[in-house]
Amino acid sequence: MNRISVMQNSSLKISPSLLNRWRHDTPGCSHRNHLNNAGAALMPQPVIAAIHNHINLEAEIGGYEAADAAEESIAESYSQIATLIGAKSRNIAMVENATVATSQALSAFSFQPGDVIVTTNVDYSSNQIMLLSLAERFGINIVRADDLPNGGVDPNSVDRLLKKHRPKLMLMSWIPTNSGLIQDAKAVGELCKTHGVPFVLDACQAIGQFPVDINEIPCDFLAATARKFLRGPRGIGFLYVSDDALDKDYRPLFPDTHGAAWTEPDEYELEPDARRFENWEFSYALLLGMGAAAKYANELNLKSAGKRAFELADMVRNKLREFPGVTIRDRGDHLCAIVSATVDGRNPDDLVQQLRKKKINTSAASRTAGVIDMRAKGADAILRISPHYYNTEEEIERLMEVLESLVAGSR
Repeated sequence: MNRISVMQNSSLKISPSLLNRWRHDTPGCSHRNHLNNAGAALMPQPVIAAIHNHINLEAEIGGYEAADAAEESIAESYSQIATLIGAKSRNIAMVENATVATSQALSAFSFQPGDVIVTTNVDYSSNQIMLLSLAERFGINIVRADDLPNGGVDPNSVDRLLKKHRPKLMLMSWIPTNSGLIQDAKAVGELCKTHGVPFVLDACQAIGQFPVDINEIPCDFLAATARKFLRGPRGIGFLYVSDDALDKDYRPLFPDTHGAAWTEPDEYELEPDARRFENWEFSYALLLGMGAAAKYANELNLKSAGKRAFELADMVRNKLREFPGVTIRDRGDHLCAIVSATVDGRNPDDLVQQLRKKKINTSAASRTAGVIDMRAKGADAILRISPHYYNTEEEIERLMEVLESLVAGSR
């Protein structure tokens, strides 16, 4: 309890006017206790307006014509997203989601039998499935680095594997989907840079949760989505492609007529920047929504806002530890605003549905979300609670009140 009191006297006690502004900007806050920001956060008004306005424009003048009319706003969206991670617009490709971003990055490599990809034990399931598919089709070898005793990839193990195998690339999820663990992306990126190994970083759960600067996290590709802590819409994401990767002419396996031009019967010419990884067809309304979400995040003090989200998550963990039969499943020395837990005798999916009936949003993850990590935790499924900076302490208390009654009912 002392720890909670200390936290409540620190940055959790933010300016009421600032918190009220965040919540006023977020219509969903008026009728829903939303603690599922690792799934899809509530969108603020500027994001909602950007999407609606463009859809309305498409309805009025036509889809192609609306895109042409929104040319300046589209360019501004690229700029805002680039600013969010310390990059330039030329480094940003718009894609459907982080998984597509990762697959586009992987497609830039020419694999041969015996090639090695180094990854971690907690990488996102879609990433692991893609690697297994590559192994099956091309005969590559997947090597997973060891974890530290407390959880998270061991940089020393990565160092040894990079020296031993000279891998084709290193792929890592910065934050897994089923845990609050923050892996040491900076250390891994620096090791990859030292050894000349391309680094593909899945930052799906990181973007919008805390400041990200690709100038401090060396990586060749970074995959992200709009719908999570960035507070954008579902169905859109982006891929960052470094200047170095562009200079080395990394290119997608299947460029289309947007990312390349068919110049002669047997020739094509790629776009010179990251847009070579884009496809012709995607939703400009969602693109503009993601741009508005990036602008909203850029205008925040994201370091302070992210710290608040972290502390709300710590508040959840501390209070859950007081519940008999509840086990916190987060591992690692550095934890973020994602809390994973299990309740003896209760199925997490059932808990999610029971909480939803009380207008409290959480989510659940099964073992297939992270087979190796879930096995290490001794869990078949977890309840995932993920607050954000616009949540309140009262909302955490309400969650605990309802959870307590549900846990008591299971005994």
